[in-house]
Amino acid sequence: MQSGLHFALNIVLMHLLPARDYGVFAITLVMGGIGLTYTRALTAMPASIYVGRSRNAVRAKFYESTFAAAAIVVSGLIALVVVALLSADGPTSALAGAGFVGLWCARSHLRTVHFAFGRYRIATVGDLAFATSGGVLSALAVSRGGNPIAGVFLALALANFLGSATMQLLAGETIRTRFDRRARSFYARLLRRLSWSVFSVTTANLQGQGISLLVVGLAGPAAYAPIAAMLVIFAPLRIAATALVNLIQPEMSKLAAKGDVEEIRNLSRKWTLILGIVGLVYGGAAIALLPLMKSPSLEGAPIYFIGVFAWLIYMMSLLYISPRMILEVLMKFRPIAAITAAAALVGMGVIALILEFASASWALAGASLGEAIVFVAAWVAATRGLRTLAAQKPRRATQKQSGNAPANNNQRPFVPLMLKSRLGS
Repeated sequence: MQSGLHFALNIVLMHLLPARDYGVFAITLVMGGIGLTYTRALTAMPASIYVGRSRNAVRAKFYESTFAAAAIVVSGLIALVVVALLSADGPTSALAGAGFVGLWCARSHLRTVHFAFGRYRIATVGDLAFATSGGVLSALAVSRGGNPIAGVFLALALANFLGSATMQLLAGETIRTRFDRRARSFYARLLRRLSWSVFSVTTANLQGQGISLLVVGLAGPAAYAPIAAMLVIFAPLRIAATALVNLIQPEMSKLAAKGDVEEIRNLSRKWTLILGIVGLVYGGAAIALLPLMKSPSLEGAPIYFIGVFAWLIYMMSLLYISPRMILEVLMKFRPIAAITAAAALVGMGVIALILEFASASWALAGASLGEAIVFVAAWVAATRGLRTLAAQKPRRATQKQSGNAPANNNQRPFVPLMLKSRLGS
């Protein structure tokens, strides 16, 4: 539902707006997507992992409220960055765009936490509230005529707020936050480990969104418009993959805590196969329907050339979702950072060379090379991580038989030491 609304808005606006204005709208969505990655790395992903491993309600609520407080801070900071980046387009658009991105990040955190608690119906109804209200309010903004970008941003900001409020009303609770000393101490300790996650997100954004930043910076919004339009067509694939992470990652966390390596492998193989089939079917249909796309942003652009590379980029991202989830639940953030850093250096270097000597349409070739590096390296690193996990399982069994196991059975070997010291008793 989320991707459907964003997809429909992109299709409508790319037909209504000149290339530069649509480029501004598209790059704002890119900034929102980047903001989501930092929100996920700093709050939603660790909340999902720790809530998924919790064995009692008290700990789960502690994690929920602590990460909710962190999410408010992170979303606010991201909104401030968007204000600064959009200020050249006017204060109204900048504030509206920042409100949209900040509330989008906050709602994304909330829905991830509801998924972690198994509240799938609540998260889904919240998405429905967002999509319905966003569609109606955006239609009103577009129907007023003129340049509707600021109005659409305000509509999406309000829709994100309504989606969040709907989830909390259905859950029968307000948003719990903890800023006390215990919560701050826990998060500060965890932040040392999450710093590698943040670094990996930064390099992943450079690798994944580098094409947007470089093309807009070096060639301008108009040159980016046909690339953005083509990436939008395939964007539902990545958003569907993110939805899968919300569902599967808590389950993988439980399996990792039990050391069930074979079940993790089966789960990752199953969903990689499913995502691969979905990507092939969707991509083939999208390529076949490209001639029906009539937009000022696509005039004179080699749509099939751009489309095939965009399809390849999203296929690669679908196929490395599972190994990346494995590395995250094993808290292997350093390998993720190394992989995405290498991919970013290679991908952005190739894109910069392409923009220097060829048209912007070729920039997707550099981006696809970066995605291929992540695909290969992530599977290698995840395989090694699971081997390590399998090797540790018999060692733990031996410790239990000899009476050297921890007295508290709730202390799992993959729960970080700072949790044992702060919350183990």
